[in-house]
Amino acid sequence: MDIKKHISAKLKSALKECGIETDSIALERPKEGSNGDISSNAAMMFAKKAGSKPREFAEGLIASLGIPDSYITGAEVAGPGFINFFISDNYFRDKLAEILEKSAEYGRLDVNKGKTANLEWVSANPTGPLHTGHGRQTALGKAIANLLEWTGYTVTREYYYNDAGKQMETLARSVYARYRQIFEPEFPFPEDGYSGEYVKEIAGMLFEKYRDELVDTGDKKFKEAGEEWCFNSIRYTLKRMGIIHNIFFNETSLYESGKIKEALEEFEKRGLSYKKDDAIWLKTSELLKDKKDAKDKVIVKSTGEPTYRLPDMVYHIDKIKRGYDLILDIFGADHRDTYKEVLAGVEGLGYDLSKIKVIIHQMVTFVQDGKPVKMSKRADNVYSLDELLDDVGVDVAQFFFVMRSANTHLEFDIELAKEQSDKNPVFYLQYAHARICGILRNALEALPEYKNTQSINFELLKAPEEISLMKILSIFPEVVTAAASALEPHKIITYLNEVAENYHKFYHNNRVINLEDKETSYARLKLCEASKTVLKNGFEIIGISAPERM
Repeated sequence: MDIKKHISAKLKSALKECGIETDSIALERPKEGSNGDISSNAAMMFAKKAGSKPREFAEGLIASLGIPDSYITGAEVAGPGFINFFISDNYFRDKLAEILEKSAEYGRLDVNKGKTANLEWVSANPTGPLHTGHGRQTALGKAIANLLEWTGYTVTREYYYNDAGKQMETLARSVYARYRQIFEPEFPFPEDGYSGEYVKEIAGMLFEKYRDELVDTGDKKFKEAGEEWCFNSIRYTLKRMGIIHNIFFNETSLYESGKIKEALEEFEKRGLSYKKDDAIWLKTSELLKDKKDAKDKVIVKSTGEPTYRLPDMVYHIDKIKRGYDLILDIFGADHRDTYKEVLAGVEGLGYDLSKIKVIIHQMVTFVQDGKPVKMSKRADNVYSLDELLDDVGVDVAQFFFVMRSANTHLEFDIELAKEQSDKNPVFYLQYAHARICGILRNALEALPEYKNTQSINFELLKAPEEISLMKILSIFPEVVTAAASALEPHKIITYLNEVAENYHKFYHNNRVINLEDKETSYARLKLCEASKTVLKNGFEIIGISAPERM
């Protein structure tokens, strides 16, 4: 039974008696427990329509709600007209039984069952290993994909990359220069080249295979070898983080299929492009109607080379045509303006953008020993994502990247991430799970029969800490719903901290294994099991492991 639906139905019925019909009732959980378990502003919303003052209208609604009932013990008016509802402890005991029954499935929803979602993220060009600057997007995408699946979506994880642009040419020139330097140490290295050690490694591989055969050639093998090495590195790092993309979509295919040419012709046909200074311009100033200072943008340079906007537009059209119910992109803050231009072009060609959502995440500052850590694929001091994973571990990196809203700046404290204490927020949560596992192991020795006990008297769970813990565990599906609707996995972490905090209070104030009171012990052990289930399910969503020993 969903208590919010129960209360909503009662309020709708009471409002209908007053001649007021509504499809939605706002319900929320008060921050203070003294204000009840669920609160509604319905009286404030509709008092004027009823010709009454909010508090008086609230009192009248309460009188016609038919409470107390099996689930609601009472209601009261608070503040300017809020109605605060108090829920029966037995409701939360019933939810405890539900958690135990559903176990690993508790919190999974079917609201998006039968729907498909395409999530495109990371999408770094294969010009070097993933560096720590890619970490936040990588971790966010992993958690958001999990969230979508927990609400019923079938998710396609996609990686889009440019394998034909200047960056790839620069990589090829960089590899060639390092290859030549094996024979001629003074051979000049490109000023804009990628100077990381990995470029020397790629050149060394080519030397091992071809010796001096490529010295006087402009062979495409330099680009191919660079791309292959970089993609192997990228996929290795993603796999370490538990990420496997279903599709790797390359930009070249858009040219080979003729889709770029078709888009250019369609822009011209619709009068949305024009030629100027031997380049082709898109009338972005017209397409971006909500941006006063919008300017037209070049989509094909005077050299005949398209800018990134054109293939990006065609790529999004390709995704739309594939028929997904949700198309989701994750970009860094440096794409805040450009993605709008891309989508404006897509819409200009007549495509509906309603199924496309874009998440923009703010950048990350990495701090070690109080100093910022720099990263650059064109510098020798690059701090790769693999190095970060080696330093702090996969779970910690995943957690730290996700623990704040994508809209906020994130400072990643590497020393804190290495801490093996409660100061480290990952350790705090994982330790709570491991601690419960330890208690349950001890219970199997002290009270082995508890596992097979058919009848558990949950009414013995009546201490304030027990009730509070059951209450917080009961709202996990709501938290999943809210996090998925907002595409904000950090909400799961905020919630899990509440679970851990409530569990620790319960454990410290209530003896779990008591051979003199086995019935109460059985009930408390089941409450431990439910807490473990919720923590583990939450960990699965945010993308970290659930250790049983620490």
